[in-house]
Amino acid sequence: MNILVTGANGQLGNEMQLVSKLSKTDSYTFTDVCEGYQKLDITNLDEIRRVVAEGNIQCIINCAAWTNVDKAETAGPIVETLNATAPGYLAQAMKEVGGLLVHISTDYVFGGDPYNTPCREEQKGTPTGVYGLTKLHGEQLIEASGANHIIIRTAWLYSEFGHNFVKTMMQLTATKPQLKVVFDQTGTPTYAGDLAQAIFDIVEGRKFENHSGVYHFSNEGVTSWYDFTKKIAELAGNTACDIQPCHSDEFPSPVKRPAYSVLDKTKIKQTFGTNVPYWEDSLKKCVAALLKQQ
Repeated sequence: MNILVTGANGQLGNEMQLVSKLSKTDSYTFTDVCEGYQKLDITNLDEIRRVVAEGNIQCIINCAAWTNVDKAETAGPIVETLNATAPGYLAQAMKEVGGLLVHISTDYVFGGDPYNTPCREEQKGTPTGVYGLTKLHGEQLIEASGANHIIIRTAWLYSEFGHNFVKTMMQLTATKPQLKVVFDQTGTPTYAGDLAQAIFDIVEGRKFENHSGVYHFSNEGVTSWYDFTKKIAELAGNTACDIQPCHSDEFPSPVKRPAYSVLDKTKIKQTFGTNVPYWEDSLKKCVAALLKQQ
């Protein structure tokens, strides 16, 4: 099967490049808008159709998105274009050739209603900002297309690549005598390598037939940003930094973030037999790899 990956230079896209080397049956093409990759404008339906036809593409894994949550509030129509219109186009292109779209969504589709149990796939989306709303619109356009699709909502993504919370906290706890981190937002970190492996297993194993729908994937377990930071500092050996818990309102933001965004992974495990590692185990791997790079 010929597979096209968008957003190849992002965190998940880079991890997909690594796991794709394990494939025995599939051929991968990686696209992005930056140098070093085949160019693909996912906001142009005709261009998508052309690339799909030329490469005989039967599956698209969409890792591209507008992901800056705060800037989404003032960035204008581009956020809806990238997070909703473009995924709709990718789904349409796959529908036309009988292919599969794997699309990455987010826990930010939730957050408007109070709840304290892990979010299930059928739970109503109540986004609190532009980012979450546009990602929800993207899901809806994909579902309305009639294309064979696997939508995977994830949360708190980090990796050895790009800018992310783990790399930022490793740097700050190494250089700051004291740090305040919010303790009243709870969720589960997700190592992008684990998510890439889950996607690879579903596609490579052809497990997606007759299973179109929305699925949740994050690592196992529950933590707060404060506890997450404490563990990052411990693993990195940055024990001199005094890390203190604080409330979210001490860091004013244009977006109200979900206070509780733990995702229920029962569906993806039961449907695809997906292995979901514990968050601390995966964090150890990532921090060890980052320390080696220093």
